[in-house]
Amino acid sequence: MKILLIAPQPFYQDRGTPIAVRLLARTLGEQGHAVHLLVFHEGEDIAIPNVTIHRSAAVFGIKDIKSGLTLKKLVCDVFVAVKAIRLARAHRFDCLHAVEEGVFIAMMVNKLFAIPYVYDMDSLMSLQIIEKFPSLRPLRCSMEWVEKKAVLSSNGVVAVCRALEDTARRYAPDKLIVRLEDISLVEGEAGEAEDLRQRLGIAGLMLMYVGNLEKYQGIDLLLEGFRQASGQQDNLNLVIIGGSQGDIEAYRQQAQRAGIADRVFFCGPRPVEMLGSYLRQADILVSPRTQGNNTPMKIYSYLDSGRPVLATKLATHTQVLDDTISYLVEPVTGAMAQGILTLAGNAELRSRLGARARDRVRDEYSLPVFKKKVADFYRRLSIS
Repeated sequence: MKILLIAPQPFYQDRGTPIAVRLLARTLGEQGHAVHLLVFHEGEDIAIPNVTIHRSAAVFGIKDIKSGLTLKKLVCDVFVAVKAIRLARAHRFDCLHAVEEGVFIAMMVNKLFAIPYVYDMDSLMSLQIIEKFPSLRPLRCSMEWVEKKAVLSSNGVVAVCRALEDTARRYAPDKLIVRLEDISLVEGEAGEAEDLRQRLGIAGLMLMYVGNLEKYQGIDLLLEGFRQASGQQDNLNLVIIGGSQGDIEAYRQQAQRAGIADRVFFCGPRPVEMLGSYLRQADILVSPRTQGNNTPMKIYSYLDSGRPVLATKLATHTQVLDDTISYLVEPVTGAMAQGILTLAGNAELRSRLGARARDRVRDEYSLPVFKKKVADFYRRLSIS
């Protein structure tokens, strides 16, 4: 099948959606499809077998495009749409596979050229917009209607988590829908990472967070919970990997004001190929997310590392995590602090949760499982 994969993202970059897009494109290429991948102008050039990468036109002055809804991203989306039309004119595509807001570009191309499309739901865009711009809440019904139209007009839906799958089935119960979760990125590492304990001078227990430092990730909750916990146990340290320089500086100042700067270490971004090596250095892995309904990609690698996971008790986590493989707490400061202290004080619990989590991810969220789901979905996909 000849597929135009529309992914309005900087590509390639070591962060959530671009990593997922790379995995999908590589899998489709391995399974014999001819994939044309359309992405933003920004990103690293990489080679993927059976995948041709097309970039939208560069927009003067636009760079460092962040994840989530931003004005920069919306402007770039327009240029992706223009490029998609040109590609559809030049090629006989059998199918469009549209990621996130790329579905609206796919709907337009579908109208112009009658090319069927797959809606790859990586997030619930209406919820994402309202969480970022609460003043738009009165428009939620209208935004949900547009999302529903995108599902109904598609030939199939790929949902990244249970919450999105449930939404798609509510919109179109009879539609071909597959839940295609992210997978662990621990396998296939490039080598051993630096020894963080040695480099940072850490002698006690190490908590670790990996990911961007956007507001929805709950770093404010984590820092305040850590402040309270470290006031009761003096051997705790927090290592934060990831984030832009601006976000790092803002949170470093926050840690300074809270009096915990000597125990909180901001390491900045690190290569995803060494993720497992970093995770295994931690005693406790933390995901304090406070918003959203899609499961963070890092959760699968957290689980695969064999280290215990402390996470907020929200749907974004609980559709994958439960009390047998993680320690879940309410998204409030006191509960976060207590969760840190409970895990820090119980080595047997940490070991038990880590072992069970690793078994779960190997059974349900491995690369072979991912590839099988993609193959089954495209085999069942009707594009007549």
